[in-house]
Amino acid sequence: MTRFTRLAWTAAAFTYLLIILGAIVRITGSGLGCGEHWPLCNGKLLPPLDVPTMIEYGHRLAAAAVSVLVAGLAAYAWWLRREGTAPYVALGLLIVQILLGAVTVKLRLPPWTVILHLGTAMLLLATLIVIAKGRGSRFTPSLRPGSLGLALGFVTVLFGALTANLGAATACLGFPLCNGHLLPAGNYLQHVQWTHRLLAYTLFGYVWWWALRTNTRGAWYAAALVTLQVAVAAAMILLALPQPLQAAHVAVGAAVWATLVIAVF
Repeated sequence: MTRFTRLAWTAAAFTYLLIILGAIVRITGSGLGCGEHWPLCNGKLLPPLDVPTMIEYGHRLAAAAVSVLVAGLAAYAWWLRREGTAPYVALGLLIVQILLGAVTVKLRLPPWTVILHLGTAMLLLATLIVIAKGRGSRFTPSLRPGSLGLALGFVTVLFGALTANLGAATACLGFPLCNGHLLPAGNYLQHVQWTHRLLAYTLFGYVWWWALRTNTRGAWYAAALVTLQVAVAAAMILLALPQPLQAAHVAVGAAVWATLVIAVF
């Protein structure tokens, strides 16, 4: 493994950690743990560390580490002059991510910025994995059945973020149906969560079809993780959304996305 590849995998690992920490910030209500200050925390470089501030500050430190790693990766690619465009795409996504983080804090956590923030983080993670796998010079997915699963996985993640940030997580009680109905007739929050569930069920079925059809290791890993994700989601709903299971839901979801990227590219 080359130094460039190790750097790319390290950046991808830190980005995965950053996604989980971002979820913990949301789940614990620590999004304004540093107030409306950015990039400082409550106006200081080293603020008093109560629990919400520690959570938000830890997230910011992880973001700083990702920034250094991705910028270093782009600089290293420029020095090598042979790693394709993907490192510069990652750098561009990082800049967008930083700006979205600042806007999210300044506007006091509107759902649309939080969702875009997560979506950009997922794209950054995918780009770093593509680079680490040595596909930076061919930055396009192969036209295989798994490509549709990749797109479906991304949309499912975004609808999951929408569900969480609109407060729709409790709109549908019970599992697998929504309040015992196949077609919920309630308010728009039920429709948001039900759409997320339908996307997840479709992803589950598609990935298993893909694994059985292709019989490849990556597809089987994705099928196993999607199954785990559905189990975590069911437990989370039936147990009234305990915070550890909410965090696990995001962690496994990000792992599903990463596995799909590895399998398709």
